[in-house]
Amino acid sequence: MDARFLYPLESCKIIHLLRHGQALHNVEAENDRNALLSPHLFDAPLTDYGHQQVENLRERVALNGLLKRVELVVTSPLLRTMQTAVGVFGNENEQPNMSSSPPILALEVARDRNGVRPPDMRRNVSEYQALFPDIDFSQIESEEDNLWRPDVRESEEEISARGLEFMKWLWKRPEKEVAVVSHGIVLQHMLYVFANDCDQSTTRELCKRFANCEIRTVVIVDKGLCSSTEK
Repeated sequence: MDARFLYPLESCKIIHLLRHGQALHNVEAENDRNALLSPHLFDAPLTDYGHQQVENLRERVALNGLLKRVELVVTSPLLRTMQTAVGVFGNENEQPNMSSSPPILALEVARDRNGVRPPDMRRNVSEYQALFPDIDFSQIESEEDNLWRPDVRESEEEISARGLEFMKWLWKRPEKEVAVVSHGIVLQHMLYVFANDCDQSTTRELCKRFANCEIRTVVIVDKGLCSSTEK
């Protein structure tokens, strides 16, 4: 019999990892990867198909009850991820503070790989606040994008460190069920944080590339807390 494990509920969190819907730079990069260097793809928005993906996922999470269970949504502060976060989890009535939808919090640590490519550069926070009044931007320290560099691309090691930092932050939050709306490579590196505890086949399946608007659910466990409760 394969090994099975029991953990107390208080030592677990349910995390729903969601990649943004199809964005303009995704389409253009399919034909020419050099398109990712084009200034006209600055902070690339969702395509019409991307918006349709978001609408379809909204229907699914409403039907399966996820929309009511999620206590917090964390999103990358780029246009395509915030369009996805609000479209899937936001207030349908478009009236701030008049919905039972979960709060949405923008965090820099959840953004796409930084540097060189214009699609991964963000706008000023004040522009986003006008577009997304229901999103909380209080955790973003700078009005302007001080992280993106035109000549330096963030390394995968740096993305991994960011993923670990984010997961540590997330674990300290009081919410037990959280949705994270981010970018494919960032979500993969978040999962790599825990991959050492899985067998190879599980790791391959869990950490494979995310499709646009794909949602993947994991349970993370604080084994230290489990050990302390067993004593």
